[in-house]
Amino acid sequence: MSEEVENNEEKDDEFASQEEGQEELEKVIHISGMYKEWFLDYASYVILERAVPHISDGLKPVQRRILHSMKEMDDGRYHKVANIIGNTMKFHPHGDASIGDALVQIGQRDLLIDCQGNWGNILTGDRAAAPRYIEARLTKFALEVMFNAKTTNWQASYDGRNREPITLPVKFPFLLTSGVEGIAVGLACKLLPHNFIELIDGSIANLKGKKPKIYPDFPTGGTADFSEYNDGLRGGRIKVRARISVEDKKTLKVTEIPFTTTTSSLIDSILKANDKGKIKVKRVEDNTAENVEILIHLANNVSPDKTIDALYAFSDCELSISPNSCVIENDKPRFMGVSDILSESTEQTKGILQLELEIRKRELEEQWHFASLEKIFIEKRIYRDIEECETWVAIIETIHKGLKPHVKHLLRAVTDEDVARLTEIKIKRISKFDSFKADDHLAKLEEEIEEVKHHLANLTDYAIDYFKNLKKKYAKGKERKTEIRQMETISRALVAANNVKLYVDREEGFIGHGLKRTESEFVKEASDIDDIIVIRDDGKMIVTRMADKTFVGKGIRYINTWKKGDPRTIYNLIYQDGAGGNVMVKRFNVTSITRDREYELTKGTAKSKIIHLTANPNGEAEVVTIIHRQKAKLKRLKFEFDFKDVAIKGRGAKGNILTKHSVNRIELKEKGVSTLAARKVWFDEAVKRLNYEERGRYLGAFAAGDRILCLLEDGAYRMTGIDVTTKFDENMIHLEKWIKDKPISAAYYEPDKDCYYIKRFLAEESDKPVLFISEHEKAKLEYISTDWSPMLKVHYDQRSGTKPDDKVDVEEFITVKGLKAQGNILSKMKVKSFNALDAKPHERDQEVEIEPVPEPDPEPEPEVKSEAEPKTKEDPSNNLKVVASNPENSPKKPLVLKKKAEEEKEPKPDKKESKPKAESIASATKAAKKPSPKKEVKTSEKAEVASESDEEDDQDSFDAGSQITLEL
Repeated sequence: MSEEVENNEEKDDEFASQEEGQEELEKVIHISGMYKEWFLDYASYVILERAVPHISDGLKPVQRRILHSMKEMDDGRYHKVANIIGNTMKFHPHGDASIGDALVQIGQRDLLIDCQGNWGNILTGDRAAAPRYIEARLTKFALEVMFNAKTTNWQASYDGRNREPITLPVKFPFLLTSGVEGIAVGLACKLLPHNFIELIDGSIANLKGKKPKIYPDFPTGGTADFSEYNDGLRGGRIKVRARISVEDKKTLKVTEIPFTTTTSSLIDSILKANDKGKIKVKRVEDNTAENVEILIHLANNVSPDKTIDALYAFSDCELSISPNSCVIENDKPRFMGVSDILSESTEQTKGILQLELEIRKRELEEQWHFASLEKIFIEKRIYRDIEECETWVAIIETIHKGLKPHVKHLLRAVTDEDVARLTEIKIKRISKFDSFKADDHLAKLEEEIEEVKHHLANLTDYAIDYFKNLKKKYAKGKERKTEIRQMETISRALVAANNVKLYVDREEGFIGHGLKRTESEFVKEASDIDDIIVIRDDGKMIVTRMADKTFVGKGIRYINTWKKGDPRTIYNLIYQDGAGGNVMVKRFNVTSITRDREYELTKGTAKSKIIHLTANPNGEAEVVTIIHRQKAKLKRLKFEFDFKDVAIKGRGAKGNILTKHSVNRIELKEKGVSTLAARKVWFDEAVKRLNYEERGRYLGAFAAGDRILCLLEDGAYRMTGIDVTTKFDENMIHLEKWIKDKPISAAYYEPDKDCYYIKRFLAEESDKPVLFISEHEKAKLEYISTDWSPMLKVHYDQRSGTKPDDKVDVEEFITVKGLKAQGNILSKMKVKSFNALDAKPHERDQEVEIEPVPEPDPEPEPEVKSEAEPKTKEDPSNNLKVVASNPENSPKKPLVLKKKAEEEKEPKPDKKESKPKAESIASATKAAKKPSPKKEVKTSEKAEVASESDEEDDQDSFDAGSQITLEL
């Protein structure tokens, strides 16, 4: 029996131990559970306590604790940063390094902390000195805007020994002023700094019910394009650039750098681009001290304007910044646009101002209440009634009884605390009590109370005045540093420096920059990102990227670099269609391709071959001599052919029949001139560049050799050719097409003689800036005009005399003189202002630039007889023709051809008349001809017209024609 009992006890113990083991297993937390709970807690902690600012005050916890610690230590004097860090550690348990770094960042923004010592340099990236060597204190702005213990909500610090603010009662959109960047777990924040003055103006606009637009302003300056800012939200993008100017032809000067870079990192990126061959730079000097100054010395024969674009394209002189506006609100991250942040900050400031006014009102009312009780207590001699009282309770009751008849006008009931304060009044004060002074004090308190009530009743106006006062006190020196500008996209291929040499092995069919020099032919210097066009003898064309070595096929006839979208480069081609086939002629351009795809330039017939091919960068059309193979019954062995008689089409066009006989060879008789129309040019004021895409102001149509005249505000001019990479000066005041015989009129101040001069001169062609006023440093250009007959009104300063305002006919006042001539004296009196009036009519004003109306591409037809030639008028000096395709509607007055136009104005298209594309002047002329049985065009002298259909590439044809000027 006893054995059974023992066995049962053993089993019970075993079961008990198993149950205990099961309980222990249940207490174990698996790794997946740990990750789910603890990692989420960690992520939330990092987001709320470390990385993302709070919307109320725009501060991260470490920044808030630093400012609170400095306010706690504030006595008006500087404190060692080491002491500030030590005191802040009472509130921030994350080490001195994080506190020190955050403190330096706040100090470098020069808004909340008054710094003393070496605090580093945001321009060069130099670090601040050790905390024991530098000092700091709060600025007056911080003391006024950031702190108010009465309106602050408090919480216990991490160890419970101190209290710290939950958020500071900031009465300013500090979050947008300073900007902030932080990376949390699964979340990032990037708010860019904005301009102090613009934020104040924006807050005022918000209070007035408007919706202002605000854009970042960076302490490093530079220029920025905010067209894709997206209000600072995710998906937005900002393009920032360094400010680069041309010091001279061989030197560039960087005076401002993009945000997030330093001079050291910028120079490193420039040198890296130079090492890769993207730019050509001799050396870079960093002279940065208080302001940025980086000198970039260029290699010989390098364009400064092109190098500036290359710096933007290949170095950190241009950066793209992606904002991500995220804040903490109600203990949760929230993505908000900067406009919403500004609006909420403004409303918060308004609410804090209201709370401060209400607190002030209560304080004033309490002061008035006690001052009234004190006056009653002393004037009514109630203090004498308590002389016989033996207990404290009796004293309180006696005073209450004495005050009761006199408290009807008080703002609130009298409490025991009020009575207790009355008992604390000293005998000395009672003996010296002045009833008149007491009344004055009460009256002042009542005035202040009424003023506070008025502010509360007109809270919006009060808030507006508050922001205006901030602007008046603290806005000096906080003007915008970053220039807002629309930026063009720079083509890397257009601005890349030629850093490799292109070679071709025609026999083996290889091209590239890595071919052996002894086994290949040098073509040209190019960039390693250029596209290369190759045309073979069999009529195949291919465009490929520059590489070390690429096989493109044997029999290479033509190779060069290719620019996308170039309609001006025209290829003149003669090929034989198959073995013994017709000889065809065509002119075409190549504006777009698919890289590494072969294109057929012939009809595609087997054994077709190219006989003649030229590439003409400006559409030149040469004259060639076609020599036939000797053949029986062939009367004419050779004839001349002018390529200008062939219309320009797309690369897929098959061409016209040149001859049906075999060709022995083709000889060049003479080089042709351009058959393309003068090119229309526009100037985009936003980006200060020329373009062909009709952006900005129309300058006119420019032929080869035409120049642009650029007038500068320092009294100089310069001329440039038509180059879309040219960047015009910031001090440019006028830009137009240069007309050689058109005078420039200028009025300027001459300091040496203390008088004003007017001069008229003709600009001389020069690649350098030409000064046309005095070289004295105080000489000033007051007025300039390029009108033929300008009129000017001069307003004199009446403090220096009584001369009335004068109206000056500049053309009559002075004749056109030399560039170096000083001019005629206008006045020795002080001139208040110069005003340009409407110019007088001039005979040259009647010249109007007329452009040929483009004609549609005619369908190829067999050669026909012409009934009548179109009426034309020729100018023997320039061989331009005006085709009168509708003689009945021609003007009755004679047409006088002029080589130059006075004014370049964009012609207005006729709404009733559409303008289809034209192939060339020749094609437009042919389209105007009518069939005529009287005149026959000989096939031996001109190309036969083949009825070949054009393929889809005909859309690559473009407008062309001569530019002429007509005077009616």
